[in-house]
Amino acid sequence: MNDNLTGVWDGTYLQPQVGIVTFVATLIDSGGALAGDVTEPCKTPGCPLSTHNASIAGHRSGRAVSFFKRYEPPGYGYSTVSYEGSVNADATEIDGRWRVPGIALSGTFLMVRSTKTAQSVVTEERIKEPAG
Repeated sequence: MNDNLTGVWDGTYLQPQVGIVTFVATLIDSGGALAGDVTEPCKTPGCPLSTHNASIAGHRSGRAVSFFKRYEPPGYGYSTVSYEGSVNADATEIDGRWRVPGIALSGTFLMVRSTKTAQSVVTEERIKEPAG
């Protein structure tokens, strides 16, 4: 197994009453310590934001992965989500469950390692941003 999870990951999670939400995560794996960021659309009806940004902090030990996703600014109705999952043998997929601490909201997620490099994703995001 490739020990390092650094890279760009395309993901989906299933949220009750909302459906499938897609996201892009950039992970930095430094000796098992995970950090990074996530961009995802807001799919909740009435959401005041079209896109959510979040940071990731967690760890990896062997095939086990766990991290917290913190929305910046706090998300629509919650600010932190806990993720626990496992990496496949090729380190190309991470799947598991997410939950919002303190309330009964949870679901499944899947992340697939992207073929894009982190720099190309950053460039694409800058191109999509409206000129200010």
